[in-house]
Amino acid sequence: MFRLWAKLFKDNRMLKDTVVEDASADTRTHKIFHALDEICYQFDLSKPIWLDSTIAEFKRHDKVRFTHDNFIESIDFDYMEIQVIEED
Repeated sequence: MFRLWAKLFKDNRMLKDTVVEDASADTRTHKIFHALDEICYQFDLSKPIWLDSTIAEFKRHDKVRFTHDNFIESIDFDYMEIQVIEED
């Protein structure tokens, strides 16, 4: 089972969070992108852009923060954090 936890923060307080599970036989990358699509749908957000620094941080820690630099539209929170919490 693959699980990804997403959280929205503003002023160091968590506004929303959700966990997306994926039991498919897809690759890890596909699972991450599918989970991010689901998260953006649940939070009613546009998809964030993966910058080189974002990719590097996610590869190192299985956790990354998307700030206003990662979104084309304006956002009403400080950042969105995603973290892999379980992998099969």
